[in-house]
Amino acid sequence: MAELAALRSKYEPVGGMAGRVAKLVYGLLAAILIIGSLIVANDYGRQRAYEALQTRAQNTADLNAVLLRTVLEKQRSLPFVLSQDRDVLSALSSRSGSILQLVNRKFESLIPGTRSAVIYLLDADGVAIASSNWREPTSFVGTNYSFRPYYTRAVIAGDAEHFALGTVSKRPGLYISRRIDGPLGLLGVIVVKLEFDALEADWRRNSDPTYVVDQRGIVLVASFPQWRFMTQGPVSADQMGPIRESLQFGDAPLEPLSILPALPLSQPDIVKARLPDAAKDQEFVRVRTMVPTTSWTLQSLTPAAAVVAEATRTAQLLALAVLAPLLGLTAFLLLRRGRALRRAREQEEARLELERRVAERTADLSTAHAELVMQAEERQKTEAKLQTVQQELVQANRLAILGQVTAGVAHEINQPVAAIRSYADNAGTLLGRNLVESAKDNLKAIAGLTERIGSITDELRTFSRKGTSDAAPISVGDVIEGAMLLLGSRFRQRAGQIFTQTPPPDIKVHGNRIRLEQVLINLMQNALEATEGGPASKISVRYALTKDEVQLIVSDNGPGIPAAIMQALFTPFNTSKERGLGLGLVICHDIVAEYGGRIEVESSRAGTQFTVHLRRVV
Repeated sequence: MAELAALRSKYEPVGGMAGRVAKLVYGLLAAILIIGSLIVANDYGRQRAYEALQTRAQNTADLNAVLLRTVLEKQRSLPFVLSQDRDVLSALSSRSGSILQLVNRKFESLIPGTRSAVIYLLDADGVAIASSNWREPTSFVGTNYSFRPYYTRAVIAGDAEHFALGTVSKRPGLYISRRIDGPLGLLGVIVVKLEFDALEADWRRNSDPTYVVDQRGIVLVASFPQWRFMTQGPVSADQMGPIRESLQFGDAPLEPLSILPALPLSQPDIVKARLPDAAKDQEFVRVRTMVPTTSWTLQSLTPAAAVVAEATRTAQLLALAVLAPLLGLTAFLLLRRGRALRRAREQEEARLELERRVAERTADLSTAHAELVMQAEERQKTEAKLQTVQQELVQANRLAILGQVTAGVAHEINQPVAAIRSYADNAGTLLGRNLVESAKDNLKAIAGLTERIGSITDELRTFSRKGTSDAAPISVGDVIEGAMLLLGSRFRQRAGQIFTQTPPPDIKVHGNRIRLEQVLINLMQNALEATEGGPASKISVRYALTKDEVQLIVSDNGPGIPAAIMQALFTPFNTSKERGLGLGLVICHDIVAEYGGRIEVESSRAGTQFTVHLRRVV
């Protein structure tokens, strides 16, 4: 009971206090993650919204600039055409009252079609002698405009453009003028005034707040008439003097616009401005674009509050959608951990209760102890038997490896032994015929073959050691001749046709002659057995050269290799022969690979071809 109480005192803090601490830590981390993700999402959403607004605003500003250029280009052509008009030239030359009246009516008729504000003609002294508003009380006829820059510049340069407030009409507009010359020089200046009221009204209806400033930063054209002749910043005294003297903007105060950067040096350009019809400052994305063919800059203000709010709200909802499953999974894991701790405590309590009951039954424990001792002894005996079996398996494995090596040696030695038998039989026959010299040659061949057997066994012993045996440049012709020396008599007895192609002595490969002869002998032996008994067996041994390789090709016209054997052709003990061990091709493959080569096989019902690729030595 004391142990059980101690256990409860041990686990109670884990399940109670630790659990509460874990919940508190989890809550704090979750709150930090949520707040941090909302802040990051808010910044990300705002930036993306500003970039999207800038793109949209830039497109709108570019379109408005093009429209303004179109209006300007249409009006610029009018002074040029009128400067060539015959009636205008006659009016300047003759000053005839009837001709001047004709020009007045002509100018008046052009106003609806051209949408110009006023068209008037100045003589060489700058006095208006004809005007489209000749009928109105504010007619320009008789007024001297020689002080106006559009007159003086046109006289000097031939044409001029000047944006100013009308001295009579008090309406702002762009004055486009062109000099008119006669045979004796200056005759006068034709002036067309363009007002932008229709364009400004169109901007108010269909576009964001838009305004055009000149190179000095003075607003010339704007969506809101209240912004005309306001400035982007203070106008210097050097600029203010000529402006006042020329009455370009009348008595306009030229006060700065209430447009201030909301985020200094930000990209996009975020500003705060109060529109004339608004009660408080609003946030805008400001873009700028040059008006083609002018020195003006068109600026557009795109409201950002609603779009930014929507973008940040969407980004924050997306962040919460991603974060909520993660927090839920974490809470689930913490809940599982708490349950696991409770289960561990319950299991530990059950274990202690069991131990208490076991302690009460000492007699049963004594019996159980004796049984455990007996089981331990049995276990030791079983482990001893297991060790014995393992040692026997190791020994059996060694015997299997030894049997494989012995089988390989027997397979490789069988061929020269068979050749020795053949030479011995031939020697007996030759001695019976008293052909002593031929019999001696056979005996010499037998001696060479016995040496060859020794070389083969030496090379096979090398297989048991890691690494390659001695390799050097060897003649391919010697390899083919050596193989034919061992198998020539057998081929002559059994094969229908055998074709050998011996290369020149200078064609050499990297390897060991004895081991490469073993490869070639194995392949030729297989070809002989594959065609044995056929109606017209054919076997060929030839070579082919590439830049880096010498290819030894052994082919036959046998029935081909079965598909089941072909799939594991170079696997030990894989053979289709009744008495074959399935080691010949394995040994060939290993020898060729040891010298950096490879063996390729092509087989069909028309026959089989083995191609041995060896590294060429130049």
